[in-house]
Amino acid sequence: MIKRQVAIEAEPRAEPRKDALVAAAYTVLATRGFEGLRTREVAAMVGVNIATLHYYFPHKEDLIRGVVAYAMGRFRGTLGGAGSAEDQLRAHFRGLRRLSRDEPELFAVMAELAIRGVRDPSLRRIVGGTDDAWRAMLRTLLRRAQDEGALRADLDPEGMAAVIVATLKGTFMLPASEPENVERTFRQLEMLVGLRAKRSPAARGRAKRSSFNL
Repeated sequence: MIKRQVAIEAEPRAEPRKDALVAAAYTVLATRGFEGLRTREVAAMVGVNIATLHYYFPHKEDLIRGVVAYAMGRFRGTLGGAGSAEDQLRAHFRGLRRLSRDEPELFAVMAELAIRGVRDPSLRRIVGGTDDAWRAMLRTLLRRAQDEGALRADLDPEGMAAVIVATLKGTFMLPASEPENVERTFRQLEMLVGLRAKRSPAARGRAKRSSFNL
């Protein structure tokens, strides 16, 4: 059961009712799955009639697109930023860890859409497009990190991006993923990519003193 209020990040000239309808649909998908999504109920949750919902989302598919756009916005928030490509990759993994811990409903929604998409070609196209965008962003970062000398030269950015997306989607689609398993998956992916853990200055200092005492 989701206890906290889903907050839709405000865009310039945002429409509160439209955002609230997306938030309500997102909550229903996270708690009851795709089969439990009813547009009339979503409208009632926001306190509007079905005609108002259809004004913003003429078809149910349009409402789903709004939910997917919001969910992918949360993912995209872990990408980009300042620093080298290696730093941005590390930040991406840290951000995904945080989302898995603090916003498990996000992964419940994406898993529900992915499972439903197997049987629904229209939904599969929507979800598939977001996967393509994620892979493309990862591929670009991996290639840049490789050019910077942070990753080994024989790494295949295209293949590794596909492995990361498939592995993480598979992990988060499992019911009630255990935090230890999620963390283990991230560590294995980082090792596979070549992102060895960075030690703090204090830890490096301790290691250096230990070497002197040998």
